[in-house]
Amino acid sequence: MKRFKSIETRHHEERDAFFDGLRKLDRRGFMKLAGLSAGIVAAKGLITPQSFQLVSVADAAPAAKPRFTFAYISDAHLYKKDLNDRFVRSILRAVDDVNRLDPQPDFVLFGGDLAQLGKKEELDLGKELLKSVKAPVKMMVGEHDWFLDMGEHWRALFGAPQYSFDHKGVHFVTLMSVNEKDFWTERGMTPEERMQTVAGLDNGLQSRFEVGAAGREWLKQDLAKVDKKTPLIVFSHSPLYKYYRPWNFWTEDADDVQALLKPFENVTVIHGHTHQMLSNQIGNIQFHGMLSTAWPWPYAPEGLPSLTVQMNRADPFSNFDGCGNGRFDVLAAGLADSLYNLWDRDPVSVRSSYLASHGKKDRPAATKLPSY
Repeated sequence: MKRFKSIETRHHEERDAFFDGLRKLDRRGFMKLAGLSAGIVAAKGLITPQSFQLVSVADAAPAAKPRFTFAYISDAHLYKKDLNDRFVRSILRAVDDVNRLDPQPDFVLFGGDLAQLGKKEELDLGKELLKSVKAPVKMMVGEHDWFLDMGEHWRALFGAPQYSFDHKGVHFVTLMSVNEKDFWTERGMTPEERMQTVAGLDNGLQSRFEVGAAGREWLKQDLAKVDKKTPLIVFSHSPLYKYYRPWNFWTEDADDVQALLKPFENVTVIHGHTHQMLSNQIGNIQFHGMLSTAWPWPYAPEGLPSLTVQMNRADPFSNFDGCGNGRFDVLAAGLADSLYNLWDRDPVSVRSSYLASHGKKDRPAATKLPSY
């Protein structure tokens, strides 16, 4: 397999190169570059003045009145407020978005990575910010929340990382998918070193994410009491399929989890972690990868699901571009249409019919700009 640099490394290298380039510009050159970038974005119609709930977009309208809706916010990656308030402003923007939805969603799912380094003050800050959400909030854990104290403070704030509930005829499962095999004890790592290693995603020391034997057994027991005709919607942080292993866009035992979901007629899996629009269909399971409020990741060089309609490159002069939140319209059959609320751009709707037809029906409009 070809070797690619760590996604963290690439991110920092590209960021450093970008700002190094800016430092070499004089003021005239900087203004010319900034004006050129803004002009390109405006000319392509990428700037819209309002968020998705205020924009009338035909493509975003559901084909029929949904059974119910829920909203989705994910990957806030909060630091202490005095270290970086940018991410605080981003999650508050998402909270404002969902609070303006009319009608209000039945609930809001937070998709994991509330914190950046799993620190108590980061998680406490996130909980305080999410109190502003009007609708009930359900929580998913991410690896950035977990590996400093192995989830101790997250559990104290939000409860068990794995649970299920029934809502209007749909069985929902929130599955802890970012377990790892112990790579730290033998190496004598401190909790901070363990957390930093996991946050690096593809440093070569850590194992790949997994639901694990205990988690799969819990899922098996939970599903045993559910009729196979009942629609399932499963939340995970990492994708429950194998996208790109070197960046840990990957769940090692995804095939085993999919086998547990296979007997059900309609299954939807919704995940965060990858910070990008992703669409996938494997057998009877539809997958939606959702946006981050913190930053967008580039698409991996290999393994991208073929049904994905890629986002174009983020505007480097906008902290919000390529980020956003989402909404799901749960249809009568129990499958869901996903609405990607890309901030400062038109929203994109990915219908369940697009996935079920393997891309033959209702294809979302593709960008004319380079993807990333």
